[in-house]
Amino acid sequence: MSSEKPFQISVSDDKIDLLRRPGSSYGVPLAAMRRLVDYWKSVHRDIQVDGFETLNIHYVHQKSKAVDAIPLLFLHGWPSSFLEVRKILPLLTATDAGHPSFHVVALSLPGFGFSQAPSKKGFRVNQYAEVAHKVMLALGYNEYVTQGGDLGTMITRAMALKYGGKHVKAWHTTLPYGFPPPPTRPIAFLQHLLTPYTAAEKAGAQKAQWFEKQGSGYFLQQSTQPQTLGYSLADSPVGLLAWVYEKLLVWTDEYPWTDDEVLTWISVYLFSKSWTYRVYANLLRDVSTRGHLRAPAPEFWFRKRARLKELPAKDQEAAREAEISIFPADMGVRPISWFTTNGNLVFSNNTHTKGGHFGAWEAPDGLVGDLRRMFGKGGPAFSVVPGRKGY
Repeated sequence: MSSEKPFQISVSDDKIDLLRRPGSSYGVPLAAMRRLVDYWKSVHRDIQVDGFETLNIHYVHQKSKAVDAIPLLFLHGWPSSFLEVRKILPLLTATDAGHPSFHVVALSLPGFGFSQAPSKKGFRVNQYAEVAHKVMLALGYNEYVTQGGDLGTMITRAMALKYGGKHVKAWHTTLPYGFPPPPTRPIAFLQHLLTPYTAAEKAGAQKAQWFEKQGSGYFLQQSTQPQTLGYSLADSPVGLLAWVYEKLLVWTDEYPWTDDEVLTWISVYLFSKSWTYRVYANLLRDVSTRGHLRAPAPEFWFRKRARLKELPAKDQEAAREAEISIFPADMGVRPISWFTTNGNLVFSNNTHTKGGHFGAWEAPDGLVGDLRRMFGKGGPAFSVVPGRKGY
């Protein structure tokens, strides 16, 4: 495992010239990207992945001034990147007697942004988890907590399964995956049958139904023939803009994206070496993530007496402490009753009134507020990392 080295975003003039072709009118957001680099301590190091090669991994590492700050690993998904941590970074690292503070690490996942992609086939969720864990160990964080959504949810869960207890002390997600309580857990099963879904949960099911029928075509393409798609998106900045911008619009809660924000997010994909379109294909070949990618159809939610699938015990008790925050406009909102009966769930909040798939970007105050309540004094995960109470 190599030492940490400063990372500087460098984009060649010939690549920038692609955006200056006649007919292109959406500008060049390189200056915005450089501002972000100046704002953070952006670094990289080599990480050896068992059974694979050594990968050069880019990440942001922002330390709090609080000596006992809690180490927190932030994990993004697609079509996001390490940039999604930008708004919550100053909030999490802020010091105040009224709330805990965090040392924050935000990776560019392998194959995303400015992290090297593996060349060997079969790189799946456990390998992502291994890379993230080894980065935290290299930074001296032997015990830490995690936060993630989308692909980050699968990775944080895998890390809890693999490193929970000894290293991962708690994990938080904004996109929990789960199933209704099965008949083999009779009390929870009866509670679920007798508890009506709220209006917000019904609205979430309707949106998920729309997403499954009309909004998931990208998933079929990226999980079956991703390389074909990759050629066109790598060749056409306009094509990449259209492919990703649609998701930024549809997956958010009417978030008012600025041109600068949109182009900066998309430029990370355009100017990087990412092969992210292969990610879903790899995950669908991974037995441990199939249940996440193929959750129950929305119609199933309302058939409470339908045959229910039970998750293996290890999936229900993935770590000592689990926490969830649900934002109303996300694509996969599931009823809170699907999670509250899990023995390791110590915190949940489904009362957010705004926010969608990119909770850290759309509703930073809401997400950070949940983390502070969870890890702060009187919270269910207070002092979960020994010697690091956050104050």
